[in-house]
Amino acid sequence: YITKEYQTKKLALLHSRLSIIDLNDRSNQPFTENNLTLIFNGEIYNFLEIKENLKHKYKFKTESDTEVLLKAYQEYGEKCVDHFIGMWAFAIWDEKKKELFLSRDPFGEKPLFYFFNEKGFFFGSEIKYIKSLCKVNFIKNKELIKKHLFLGYKSLNKNNETYYNKIYNLESSTNITVNLEFDLKKKKYWAPKIKTNQNLSKNSAIEGIKYHLTNSVKYRLRSDVPLAFCLSGGIDSSALVSIATKELNQTVSTFSIIDSDPRYNEEENIKIVNNDLDCKSNLINLHSNKNIFFDRIGKLVKQHDGPIATISYFIHSFLTEEISKQGFKVSISGTGADEIFTGYYDHYLLHLESIKDTPYFEKNLADWEKYIFPIIRNQNLKDPFYYIKNKQDRKLVYENDFNLMKYSTSRLALEFEEQNYCDELLRNRMLNELFHEVVPVILKHDDLNSMFYSIENRSPYLDRDLIEFSLSIPSNYLIENGYQKKLLRDATAELLNDKIRLNRQKKGFNASINSVVDIENPEILEYIFDKKSPISEFIDLEKFKNDLNKKTIPNHLSKLIFSLIGTKIFLENN
Repeated sequence: YITKEYQTKKLALLHSRLSIIDLNDRSNQPFTENNLTLIFNGEIYNFLEIKENLKHKYKFKTESDTEVLLKAYQEYGEKCVDHFIGMWAFAIWDEKKKELFLSRDPFGEKPLFYFFNEKGFFFGSEIKYIKSLCKVNFIKNKELIKKHLFLGYKSLNKNNETYYNKIYNLESSTNITVNLEFDLKKKKYWAPKIKTNQNLSKNSAIEGIKYHLTNSVKYRLRSDVPLAFCLSGGIDSSALVSIATKELNQTVSTFSIIDSDPRYNEEENIKIVNNDLDCKSNLINLHSNKNIFFDRIGKLVKQHDGPIATISYFIHSFLTEEISKQGFKVSISGTGADEIFTGYYDHYLLHLESIKDTPYFEKNLADWEKYIFPIIRNQNLKDPFYYIKNKQDRKLVYENDFNLMKYSTSRLALEFEEQNYCDELLRNRMLNELFHEVVPVILKHDDLNSMFYSIENRSPYLDRDLIEFSLSIPSNYLIENGYQKKLLRDATAELLNDKIRLNRQKKGFNASINSVVDIENPEILEYIFDKKSPISEFIDLEKFKNDLNKKTIPNHLSKLIFSLIGTKIFLENN
């Protein structure tokens, strides 16, 4: 942070290190060389290649990516970020320029929050650090709380706001410079561009995906400490484990959550993958953790500086805790595959709209009716012409049909916003999910859960080269023969067990509220619906309680109960 005090500027750079590359103290931070000082959160995976390009000009005294990052900045200035394969949030103080340079990685894998007022500029990887440094009594962001409760997690990242007014997220793929006059200059250094190559053959598309994904996994396996794989049983994480073992000859340990609810139980698939690849398997049973729910959710809300977006990130915390207990310091997860390769059931409906005037439409429609329709639970997704009839309809994104707003005590602006990346509906929606709706929320909670247990989380699908290549592929290759993620399935044909690779059903990393808390317990009900709680400012608790059938709780109400509990704890603690 930089502060003004008696017209004198004071600068402080504070850092706590999780050692992953070059465990020696010589790589500790703040890391100073010549007129530059760096603090850095993340990993530059291709640091060895960058080092090779720079060593004719610079002498290196460590084996770390930290030193490489600083010398890359010396060499390339702000354009250093275009040379990096990695995830990062870093700050460099340039003593000559009297300027602070901050940067966040292309997908926002590592967090960077900031706040500034007349007293100074404050930034950090967690909001609690900013609050402790600047001693300001921040006002809670009530509009964001309402969105969380009634519109769901996809509404939370439409801008750079947080649960505290005036504390902001630095956007992904963005640099910011701050001088001693407190002039802030922001610059977007990368944005995805769709350049469809209509001459690209299907085989070339498959080979390109395999090449870029394998390359990405190879880079993300670089570590001087043990690493583990999160394995859900779906194709995304299973493909990464298969590439690591069969293509890159790694011995792999996997960690998985087992939920007793059959809607989310993937134990059979998990066992198939582990047996096929001879992995060391670690299974965590969710049902055995009900009695610690409130203690744990309280700690998580405090750690995350706000409510937990969905129940997935509550159960993910058990995963990171077990990974840490077993002595691992790096985890690898499948975040982003759904948004790159078409992973959600509504992607099929979006795809049908995108190809409606092409020769591929009739076959894709017939395949949807044969293979997808029978396995869809959500009634809203059972009309294949949904988006063809109304291309601009976005009700499914916020699940407005469930009408959760009837429990709101006040009005909430329901205007839907999305970025316009291209005219093609499917691709435009997927890029919005990748950069504004789904993936940013996953990354935020993944990082905070992981760092709480001193784990670094890596996501091989979030790779610039892989994304840019995928955006050159003609859309008709994305879904075929009733298979979404067709290219990922074909790219892993010789690596991934066919029972997983050819399984069309998507369960998702999720759980019901009944799996984590005894919702029928009168004391728990009394706690949840306590009218004295500040949550009653937002929710009509009496109406919600009266509508609730505690034995059979539908998914949308399960989500609302979980959101209610986390928000209640956040409000009562602040």
